[in-house]
Parts: sequence; structure tokens; C-alpha cells
Amino acid sequence: MNAQSMAGLSHASHVDHGSEQSGPTSGAAGERDYKTAGTIDSRVRIRTDINQRNGLLHEDTVPAMPRERTISVAVDAVALITTECITVTSAMRKHAKWAHSSVSAILGGSPSPSKSRQTIRHFRNKEEPEVIIEMSSMGMGSAHSAFLSGSRWGLRGKKGKSLEDDPLIAAFARLRNDLRRCTDIRTFDIPALLHPFLQIIRSSSTSASITSLALVAITKFFAYNLISRDSPRLALGMQLLSAAITHCRFEASDSAADETVLLRILKLMEGIISGPGGDLLGDESVCEMMETGLSMCCQIRLSELLRRSAEMSMSSMCQVVFERLKSLEIEAGDNVKAMDEDSRDSHSPLKLEPSVNGTTVVPDSMAGEVEPTAIVDEKENTPGSAEEHPGSTSLDLPREQGKSVAQRASASAVELSQTAKQTTEEPVSIKPYGLPSIRELFRVLVDLLQPHSKQHGDGMRVMALRIIDVALEVAGPSIARHPSLAMLAKDDLCRHLFQLVRSENMTLLNESLRVAGTLLHTCRGVLKLQQELFLSYLVACLHPRVEIPTEPGIDPTLYEGIPEAPKLARPSPSSNSNGRSTPVPVKDRQKLGLEGGLRKPDAREAMVECIGALSRIPSYLVELFVNYDCAVDRADLCEDMVGLLARNAFPDAATWSTTNVPALCLDALLGHVQFIADRLYVEQRREGFPDPEKLRERRARKKIVIRGATKFNENPKSGIAYLASQGIIEDPDNAHSVAQFLRETTRISKTVLGEFLSKKDNDQLLKAFMDLFDFSQERVDEALRELLNSFRLPGEAPLIERIVECFSEKYCSGATPEGIAGKDAVHVLAYAIIILNTDQHNPSVKDEKRMTYADFAKNLRGVNGGGNFDPGYLQQIYDSIKTNEIILPEEHNTARAFDYGWEELLLKTRNAGDLLLCDTNIFDADMFEATWRPIVATLSYVFMSASEDVVFPRINTGFLQCAQIAATYGVTEALDRIIYCMSSISTVAQDRPWNTALNTKVQRGKGSVMVSELAVKLGGNFRAKLATYVLFQYVVRGNVQEIRSGWKHVSRPDVSSQGNMLTSPQIVQIWLNLFANSLISSSLSRRLGLDPIPLHTPTHVVDRADKPADGGFISSLFSTISSYTADDPPEPSEEELEYTVATVDCVANCHIEDLVLEATQMPPRATKDLTLALLEQLPQDSSPAVIVVKPERPSSPAKANGHRQDHRGPAYDPSLVYVLETITLLAIRDESSLAAVGELVADALQNVMRNASNTHFMVLSRAVYYLLLVLQRSAAQDKALVRAPVVLHMISSFSQPKLEKSAALILKGLIVCIKESGTLRNEIINTPDFWSTIERIHTVPGVSAGVFSLLKAIVEDRSPAVTADNYGFVVGLLNSYANAGGAAAASQGQREPTGRRPPTQEQSKTRETDVFQRGEEAVHVVQQLTSRVPALIEQSHLERNEAWITYWSPIFECLRIQCENPHRGIRRGAFSSLQSALQSAELASSDHQEWTAIFSEVLFPLIERLLKPEVYQSDPAGMSETRIAVARLLCKIFLHYLVSLTEWEGMMETWFRILDRMDQLMNSGQGRSGMEEEISESLKNILYFMKSDGYLVPPSPGGEQGSPIWDETWKRVDRFLPGMRKEIFPDPPPPPPPQQQTPRTSAEESGGNASKETEAS
Repeated sequence: MNAQSMAGLSHASHVDHGSEQSGPTSGAAGERDYKTAGTIDSRVRIRTDINQRNGLLHEDTVPAMPRERTISVAVDAVALITTECITVTSAMRKHAKWAHSSVSAILGGSPSPSKSRQTIRHFRNKEEPEVIIEMSSMGMGSAHSAFLSGSRWGLRGKKGKSLEDDPLIAAFARLRNDLRRCTDIRTFDIPALLHPFLQIIRSSSTSASITSLALVAITKFFAYNLISRDSPRLALGMQLLSAAITHCRFEASDSAADETVLLRILKLMEGIISGPGGDLLGDESVCEMMETGLSMCCQIRLSELLRRSAEMSMSSMCQVVFERLKSLEIEAGDNVKAMDEDSRDSHSPLKLEPSVNGTTVVPDSMAGEVEPTAIVDEKENTPGSAEEHPGSTSLDLPREQGKSVAQRASASAVELSQTAKQTTEEPVSIKPYGLPSIRELFRVLVDLLQPHSKQHGDGMRVMALRIIDVALEVAGPSIARHPSLAMLAKDDLCRHLFQLVRSENMTLLNESLRVAGTLLHTCRGVLKLQQELFLSYLVACLHPRVEIPTEPGIDPTLYEGIPEAPKLARPSPSSNSNGRSTPVPVKDRQKLGLEGGLRKPDAREAMVECIGALSRIPSYLVELFVNYDCAVDRADLCEDMVGLLARNAFPDAATWSTTNVPALCLDALLGHVQFIADRLYVEQRREGFPDPEKLRERRARKKIVIRGATKFNENPKSGIAYLASQGIIEDPDNAHSVAQFLRETTRISKTVLGEFLSKKDNDQLLKAFMDLFDFSQERVDEALRELLNSFRLPGEAPLIERIVECFSEKYCSGATPEGIAGKDAVHVLAYAIIILNTDQHNPSVKDEKRMTYADFAKNLRGVNGGGNFDPGYLQQIYDSIKTNEIILPEEHNTARAFDYGWEELLLKTRNAGDLLLCDTNIFDADMFEATWRPIVATLSYVFMSASEDVVFPRINTGFLQCAQIAATYGVTEALDRIIYCMSSISTVAQDRPWNTALNTKVQRGKGSVMVSELAVKLGGNFRAKLATYVLFQYVVRGNVQEIRSGWKHVSRPDVSSQGNMLTSPQIVQIWLNLFANSLISSSLSRRLGLDPIPLHTPTHVVDRADKPADGGFISSLFSTISSYTADDPPEPSEEELEYTVATVDCVANCHIEDLVLEATQMPPRATKDLTLALLEQLPQDSSPAVIVVKPERPSSPAKANGHRQDHRGPAYDPSLVYVLETITLLAIRDESSLAAVGELVADALQNVMRNASNTHFMVLSRAVYYLLLVLQRSAAQDKALVRAPVVLHMISSFSQPKLEKSAALILKGLIVCIKESGTLRNEIINTPDFWSTIERIHTVPGVSAGVFSLLKAIVEDRSPAVTADNYGFVVGLLNSYANAGGAAAASQGQREPTGRRPPTQEQSKTRETDVFQRGEEAVHVVQQLTSRVPALIEQSHLERNEAWITYWSPIFECLRIQCENPHRGIRRGAFSSLQSALQSAELASSDHQEWTAIFSEVLFPLIERLLKPEVYQSDPAGMSETRIAVARLLCKIFLHYLVSLTEWEGMMETWFRILDRMDQLMNSGQGRSGMEEEISESLKNILYFMKSDGYLVPPSPGGEQGSPIWDETWKRVDRFLPGMRKEIFPDPPPPPPPQQQTPRTSAEESGGNASKETEAS
């Protein structure tokens, strides 16, 4: 091309659709978004959208002009136009035809005058009036006549003749002349400006180069904005220009020049439509331009480049044309349908018929009017006629007498000849193009897709598909909103597309799939059933029917859930089926509707890309779920689509498709999950959408119907009974109810239904079924066709007879149709129609053998009530059957089957309604619940089989999103399945326990790690580490409340053996394995007030800090040999250490301890699931729960169970303690959790305690403590989960070694239980087993202090904690603690100086040791008990004797024993307490004498013990003081109770024993000096008192007998105090003289002496 040609093309923009590509651009149809912004010009929006995609404009920027920028003109506009005129005329003059042009052609004037005048209008601005210039029309007359005849003017005159009247050159001269007076080109009349150039374009005598120059000039006018939106009469000029370029004619020369002209025309048309006046074009103009463009696209004789250019120009123009729909919608508002109806009524029908004959660019509508060698009207004998140039080229060649497209009645059809006549008149009113032209263009494009048309080749179909794709991308939703356009899309477009997708031509297939995807993306709202058919075909084609191959190292249970076949699949017609019919022939069944068939790998990939593009629509799969899966009579498309993507995402899909298919399917599947996750937290929109609960009910009903239909197809009666039992059929005995269901459902086998209805037993059902039809106003064949569409006629004649008879009765049940005699006539006629249908369409019948109309009429002669049917009536029936077969359901074996089925589908669309677009997330939960299984299975398989690192982040994200979705929507089964898969992949949760025997602790500097089998294997497995991290960080974190079975072992079938089940451990087992191998710590112990659970001690500890980094081979060998000889495990290698460190880092990043704490805060239901999972980890207990009755008082501890235990003992399992601790914390968290799992936990802990002999003491002690915590918490909440006596009995049953090792935690738990006053405390402290246990553990080091504190708290409690039931235990334990202090003192050989000097610091520390202090406090506590004895006696209601034995005797016994304690502090405290107790006011009473035992059971035994040498030697200095104090105490108590003793018969014996004990003390020979004096004084006081009170009376001199005890007393006293009698009873002095005073009585004297002795004491 020359420079001018290039300039003419410079402004044109087009979109390259990649016509050379073999496949569609994935997702293009689904990703482009065309927006309608207000009333902005449609061409501006299209251009703006292109610019935005090219990055030239901001989204909100809308330019005033359609170009990216306005091109400024550097030269004067008038001069530019003049130059273009001269350029064209100069080229013409160089041609022989115009070589003799007149001077006026150069000067711009007319050579000869004329009387006629012409008015030329120059339009200035709006404020200035128009200037009317009248000028001679010397040339104008001929010029205007040329407007009329320019297209037929012969420009070649005879040689020598002047060409002054040549209209073509003269028109340019006049234009130049008019331009001389023009100061602003924007005010110049556009028709006048374009007129000379349009004449050149329409002239058939011009050459291609001249025509090209004219086209370049006009292109420049638009490009340089010389013709703008404000130009005068722009609308008329645009119509004239459109008419000219669509009727362009020029002489043919070389093909390159010719195609250059055509190319310029294309670009000019493109510029016109997208330019400033494009929306001013009329419908006819647009149709002509589209017709011209399509003709160029379809002409085979044109070059490939031109045809591709034409296709691109058509795409660009169609963008603008279809964008116009949006403007029309804005103008119409809500009344779009009315606009559609108005467009049909207000315009004559337009019709585009692009030329596709391959020989000319003339449209088909003019093909019959054009002679191949003539291009002008033969009647016109003008110079330069087409007769002399038979090789000319024409785009449109109408005859004068013919009517072209532009000559049809329309306001937009304007002839050039009218211009001169209308220059002084008002402009023609032209209505801008709208729906008529758009609808016609769409129709033509769709018609080009006809799959069976021989006139349209695949190349033409591909071109049409690409243009349709552009139209749908731009205005798909608008097309769906216009009824006429929507009907084209629903019927013809879908019909053609769904047949083209069966093509083996990959280019055609790719484009068909792309258009189908764009169509469903934009118009799916009105394509409900069409979409179901298309997707069903794709699913059937793509879903493989082969099993997933078993991969080594991949557990098949990981990918359970992948469907083996789509749900829409049905068995072959020979077997029972569900009745879903697909409008396809049997030979094409594999290509459309059912099995899918063998498609090429590239075809499968293209189909997968189409599905992927659709699935990238955020709400697409949700819409499938709501509209199809939740509809009873529709397929489960959502589940099938997800299953298809999941199955084809497996690597083996590449074997029957391409290597790209698995990745494409996986990407689509992950995209689907992403969309659901993105909508998780979006506010739910419910207005305008169905209730999800109702959809669930419909889905449940659907499942029942499917199952019932399956049963019906196997056994109709069984199916009806099942459906009735499920409430689908209201009354199985009601024929109408059953018939209604059979008529409405599409899942019943039509063959089975026909056989069932035709049985004799079902006459009533058959009649009820017939009553559901309305045959009024239908011919017999039409009614019969409708009936036989609902079921298949049986093959047996009697059964057919029964159906036909019932049909006849129904047909005539109302008013008998005219021309029909009765039901008998209908019966015969119906039979004849069935026979005719078989005869006409049976492929085994030869054509010459087929029945003619005459034969058909002859067979029916005389059967219409004795007469004949109307011949016209029979002819209509015959023609209908012959041309349109009655296709019985499930018999698709004719060429018309698809069309017939398609018509049936269109009939169903009337009742199916529109597709509900679901831009909401309220259905996501139900959809995910229905589709998660194949998704999780695919992710698991890909995770295990992936070899590229880029895959893992996507899979991890998919697992995370699936877990979030499942947790948010409560799909716990999905979450559990994810946990199961990830747990299995992690390898940590294996069935067998990990070996910890070789665990080695490696220290490096300040840190250390535990090298174990688990740590090494996990650290060396990348997938396992990643799965562990994903499990805890992505899946479990934040979702613990929704986990159900994911905590525990899951039973699954063993694929290696038939019938066996395996258990798959999950989260709990992972926790335990990691804990047992020191990879996580026990973070829960602190919350229970315990130290962390101790782990196994490593078998070997290695310090790597002292070793060189590289010791070499010899060093490593030496280390190995040394370990072997020492029987130690070998040291870990550097690789094992590296793997261990990697495992430690992985587990640390999982933050499992935080997850455990999070799990302890779950709601009760989730807590129970976790608890049950943890309980499964405990060993099964086989020992019965037996309680052995024990004596009230504990016996001495014996060896465990009376036999020697194995010195090795049970093995310690820290994970078992971890389980017990976790379930305890779960149970005691709050009241709700205790109610949920408290009983389970208590039972588990009791089982551990019952099996104490086989349980390690560390496990046992923790179990006891945990159970006591549960006991305390349950008592606090008044829940009788476990009884305290039972727990205490089990504890007391432990062997002594176990009990002692467990003592610390047992005591800790008991303290917790009795810390608060209440029923539990009283129950515990009054249980003998409690005191038995306390007695057995109170001597255990480290526990003794705690037991004493507990004991002291019980005694000192304000509430009556010490009762008759535990009094003896309390005193006994206190006595034991005091004894312990004495034993410690004796063992240390403690001696205190006799003086009372302050002790040294060392002695103070010794005395203040814990054991001594507890002994002293024990005695003090015993003293406190004495004050409670009276109350206890009163509460006990015991006899006095029993009360003494029960309450006083233990205290006195205790104090008596402690009065001989080797420890002085304890002994002194005991003596003080004993003295106070003996002098208690409540001790003695006149009405009983049990208290007198204080002498025989307390004081006398105490003195006897003190006289023992071993007792004395324990503390010689202190014991002497104790003897004196006890002797003094004995005397004091005797005097204190002397009065009361006189009434006791044993008084004398007691007194004599006192004297004997005094004798023993005096003669013991042990003790310090002064003991005789102390004893003598004490005894003297008693004697004086007895003397004074008359108890000891000597015999009178007169022979009167003294007191009974006189002789015996002095007999004993005289043995150790011989002078005492004379001192007490001196000889009487001689009688005094009478004048002396009366001496004092012995009693007074004795009393005075006693008082002195008391004060001295």
C-alpha cells in the first residue's frame, strides 16, 4: 500500500481474536466485564473498554471522542480537502478516460452556463444565521443529475468529444468552488462534502486505485475530525456514505489492488460504526454494512489475509453494534419486552443474506439479479458501460428495476439522487439503528452455524463463532433480556452449538466450546435445561470409567470419595433405566448425553478448559447446586461437576487426555474452594432466594424419589409401596395419586411404565393416567403423539390394544370432534397411525414398499361409523407422520431424533422456569456438605503424589480453606476426614508405638534435643513434616470445637485382608507420640497444681560440646566400639541429629501446646468427642469392681497383696498419664463439661486404680489425684459421679509400697477434697478407709508434714469435724506423731541440761526440727481434744462406761504414753495436758465411777513405765523431774477427787497402790537428789488431809477402833518413811493444866500443813 492507503487505515482499530490459535483462550468469556455507564455513547464505551485493557485509560475516564486521542491537523482543513479533490481528479486525468478534461475541472468552475440556480447552505455556529448563496448551477444541474445517474454514467466518450459534462470530475470542481467561500469546515454541509467522493466509490468505471484514493480521503476526514458530531446534516451524510461503500464498484485489475480497496472499505465501515456518527445510522444501513463484511468473510476466492481482516473488522463492528443494546435498555427502562414488540411491529422485516457462493461479493439476495459479465443496466447505453469492462468488481449490483436492500421501505434508505432535491428542505428524519438490525445480525450469525449445511463450511462456522463470542462478551446479559434475541440463543444457537461440540475438527470444537462457555456465562439465566444438557454431555465425555490405579506408598483410603461414575449416567436402553431421555440417536449416544465416548485427548483438554472457565464464575457451582441438585427432576450437576474435576485431577487422567488436564482440573477445583472461602464471612443475602431449609427438604425428597424410581424400574409395585411409605405418593390405593406421580416424574423407565400401565390389573391406573391429558382441539395423531411421549408402547398386541382402547375413550370423553363418528373410529384410526409410523420410519422397509397416502386411506375405508374419514383430515395425518416421526421414548434411532428431542426440551423449558442466579452464600454450606468428599480425596492424593514444590502451597491453602469452610458451616465429617488424611500422611500417628528404648539426649552448649526414632523419621520426610504442620496450623487451629471423630482412631477396612478392620490413629495419637518422645511438654499440669509429667529417662546422654566437630573415621569407629562394649546405644549420627532438629523446629512451629489448651476450652459436645478419643488410648481393664469390707481400725500395713512383687514392676507410660491428665482437665473445667464427661472420666480413673497392681506408681498416683479432683468438683456441683467411700476404699487397698510412692499426690488430692466444709468433707473424714490411708502414709518422708497439717486442720476446724467415727483415728495419729518425735530424739541422743539456762543455737535448731515440732504440736492438739470430749459423749448417747472407753480413755492413753517420751518438750507438753485433763470439771461425776480408771489406767501405769530403766535411760536428767512431777500429780489428783473416792469401793485399794508407787519411787535408786523430799512432802499433804477430814483416824486409847485403812496405811508408809507417822500423829502430850487454852484440832492442823505443802509444791 502507499502512504495514503496507510493513512486511511491509521485510525481504524480492531481486536485480534487469535484466529490462528487452535484452542480457545481459557476463561476469556468469563473474565471480561463490559459495563454500561449512563447514557454514554455505545461506541465510546467499547473503545474505552479496549483502551482500559490496553492500559491506556483509567477505569473512570470516558473520552468525548472514540479515539484514544484527537489527531490535530497542521494544515488548513479547507486546503486539505481541496488537495484531496485535486489528488483524485489528477489520478483520473492520468487515465485515458478523463485525459481531455476541461479547464473547469482544474479551476473549479462549470464550463457552460445554465438557467437553473441552486442554493448551497453554509452552516455557521448556532448563534449566526445560515448564509444562503445562490449561484449558477451551470454544472450543478448535471451534477445533481449525476446524483441520480452517477452510478450508471458512462465516463468514456468518443475520441475528440469534450467531457465538460462529466459528472464525476464536475462534482469535484463544484466542491472546490464551494469550499472557497467556506471559512470553517465544521459548518460545511456533510452530504455536499462527501458527494463527489461517493460518486467515485459507486462508479463502476473507476479503477481500483482511484476508488482507493476516494476512500483514503473520506477516511482522513474522519480521522482528522473534519467530520464531527456537530457537522451539519451528519445523519444524512452517514446514510449516504454507508450506501456508497456497501455498493462500491470499480474496474477489476490485479487482485492485490482490488483487495486493497476492499480492505479500505472494511476499515472505513469499522470507523463509521465506531465513529462519531455511528449511532446515527439506520437499521438498513447497519444491515448492509454487516452484510458486506460477512460477505467478505465468507468469500473463498478472497485471500486469507483479507478474510481474516474482514473477520476482525466484523468483530470490532459487532462489539459496537451489540453494545448498542445496553443503550436501548437504558432508554426503555423496565419496559424491555415492549421495546422488543415495538421493533417487530414498526419496521418491515430486515434480512441479511451474505454471499457465500464463492464467486462474488454480491449478497445472496442479489445473486439472481446479477449477470456475471455485466455490471450495469443493459438498457443504459452510456459511455464506459460495463459491457466494455466485463471484469469489474462489485459489492452490490442492483438492477434499475430491482429492489436492493437499500431500496426497501425504510426511513434510513436514502438515494444519492434525492440530495439535490432536498437541499432546500428539512433533513430526512432517520431513526438510529436498534433492535431490528441487531436481531437480524444475530440471526444470520447463528444460521451460519448450521452443522448439517453443506453451503457453510467449518471455516465459516469458526468465523461466525468468533463473532458470536464477541457479541456475547459485550452484550450477553442484554441478549438474554430481549425475548427475541433470547429465543434465538435458547433455540437455534444452543441447538447448533450442542451439535458442533461433537465435531472432531479441533478448531471448530475449541470455538464451539468457547462460545458455549461465554453463552452460559452471560445468558445462563434463560438456558436452564440447555445448560443441563450441555454439562451432562461434557461430564459424560470426560468422566473416566476406570478405577484409580494403586500407587505404592499411597493408602487407598486417602482418596475414598472419588465417584466411579457420574450420577447422571444411566444403563443402556436394553436394561432398566431411570427414564431420563436425551435427544440423541443411539449411534451418537457416546457423543452426546450418556457414555460420552472416545474423544481425542485434545478434545478432552478443550472440554476441561471450558468447564474450568465456567467454574471460575464465583457463583456458578452454587447455581448448579440450587437449580439442579435441589430439583427433583433434574440431574445432580454440581456433584457431577465436582466429581469430574476431582477424578480428572488425578495424574492418570493424562493417559486418556493430555498432561495439562490434571493441572487444569486441580486449578478449577481449588478455585471452587477459594470462592466458597471468600464468601465465608460475607453478609448473607436472603431476600429473593429460596429458604435453604426447603432446599434441604427437596434434596431429601429427591433422594427418596430416585430410590423409589429405581425400585419401580425393578419392580413397579415395590417401588410404589416404597414411595407411599415415604410420603411421596399420598395414597397408593388412589389411582389418581399414583398416576400423578408417574406422569410428573422423569426418572421412571418409560418402557417399564408402559408395560405396567397396560396390564389388566391396572385398568383404573391407566384411566387415571389418561385423565391427566387434555386432547381437546387436537387431531388424533397429535393426541397420540403427546400420549406416547410419556411412555413406551409395550411390544405385545393385547397390551397395545388395551392402551389404544383407553386412549379412544379419553379422546371421545368430551365433545366428539367433528368428522369423527365415535370412539371405535378413533380406536381404529389410532392403530392405523401407529402402523403408519412404523411403516414410514422403519429402516428395514424399502422406500418403494412404504405405504402411500392411498394405501393409508384405503385401510381406513368404512371404519368411521360405516363411513370414511375426511380425505383432507387423513392427508394431514399422513403428512404429519411421514415428515415427523412419532419417536417413542428411549428409541433414538432416526436422523430426526435430535430435532425431535430438542423440541421436547424446548417444551419443557416452558415449565422449567429461569435459572436462579445465586449471588449469595446462604447455600454454600449445603453445597459443600454435598461435594467435599471428592475435593478432600483429590487434595490428599495430590499431596502424596506431587513432585513439584509449586503444588504444595496450593494444596495447603486448599486444605486450610476446606477446614475453615467445614468448621464454619458445621460440616464436621469433612473436617474429620481432612484430619484423618493429614494424620495418615504425617506418619506420626502410626498404629504401632514408637520405640523409645534407644532415645538419646544430645547436649550442645546450653541446649539439648532428644534423638528418637520418631524424630529421625519425621525429620527426614518432607511430606510428613509438611502434613504435620498443615494439620495443626491450618486444619486444627481455630477449629477444635468442630472436630468429632478426628480426635480418635477411625475404623476402616483392611485392603490387604477381607473383612478385617484397621484403626487409623489421629490427633490424639499424634499428641501422645510427640509427648512420649519429648517433642511437646505437658502444659496442663500447671493448671492442676502439679509438676510436669515426668518422661522416660534417656538411655544415653551425649555431650557434643566437648567433642571436635570432625573427629574423623577413627574417632567415629572408636565411639561405636566403645558403645558396643559398654552395652550402650550408638551415638546419633550428624544426619540423625539434623533430622531431629528439623523435627523439633516443625513441632515448635505447630504450637501444639496452645492447641491442647484451646481444646480444653471447647463446648460440652466437642469436649465429649475429645474425651472419648482420649479414653480409647487407655488399656482395657478386666478386673471387676469389688469392694472388700475392712475393719474400722486399720491393721498394721502388710506387704502388697501378701506376696512379693516383681522387682521390675509395671512399665511407666508417660503418655498414659498425659491422657488421664487431659481428660481430668476437660471434666473439671466447668459444670457443663462435668455433666458431659465427668462420669466417663471418673470410670476411667477408677479402672486405673482397680488395676493398681499392674500399674506403675507414677501413673497410679496421678490417677488418684485426678479422681479426687473429679470427686471434689462433682461434690461442689451436687453431682454424684463417684462416691467418696469407694474411692477411699480403692486407695486403702493399694499395697504399702505403691501407697507410699503415691502418698504425696494422694495426700494432695485429699487436702483438696476436705479443704472446704461440706458434705464431701464430712463423708471423707468419717470413712475408716480415709484414716487407714492416712495412718499408712503419715510416716512417709515428705508426706508426714502434710498429713499432720491435714490432721491439725481437722481438729482445729470450727465445724464439728472430729466425730465419734474418727475420734479414735485422730488421737491415734496424734499419738503417733508424738511418738515419732520421741523416736527422733532417742535416735539423736538428745539431752537437755537439767538447769534452765537458755539453750545454745545448735540445740535450738535441733529442737525446732520438723519432727520435734510436730510431736509437740500433736500433744497440744490432743489437749484441745479434751475440751470436746463432753460434747462428743453427749452426742454419742453412749453408756457411761462405753463413753469413757471411747473418748476419755484414748486421750489419757495418749498422754500417758507421751509423758514418757524421750523428747522433753513433748513430755512436758503431755504432762501438762494430762494434768489439765485429769483436773477437768467434766471428768468426774457422782453418778458414775468410770473416771476412777485414771488411777489404774493412767497414773499407775505411767509411774510403772517411768520406773523402767530403759525409759529412765532415754533421758535420765529429764526423767527424774518427770517422776517427781508425776508423783506430785498422783497425790494432787487423789486429794482432788478424795471426797468422790470415798463413795467408791475401790478407794482403799487405790490408796494403797498410791503408797506402793511412792515406795517404788523412793527406792528406785535413780533420779536426782531431792526426790525423797518431794515425795515425802506430797505424801505428807495427803495424810494431813485425810487426818483432818477423818479418813485416817488412829485407834483411841480407850480401845476404840480407828479408821479401816489405818493399819494398812502406816504399814506401807513406815516401810519408806518410818518417821512420818509420828510427824503426822505425834504422841499425845501430858494433859495440860486446866488453865491452858484448848489446843487445835488435828484436822485444822492437818489442813494448815496441807496448805503449806500445796504452796511449796
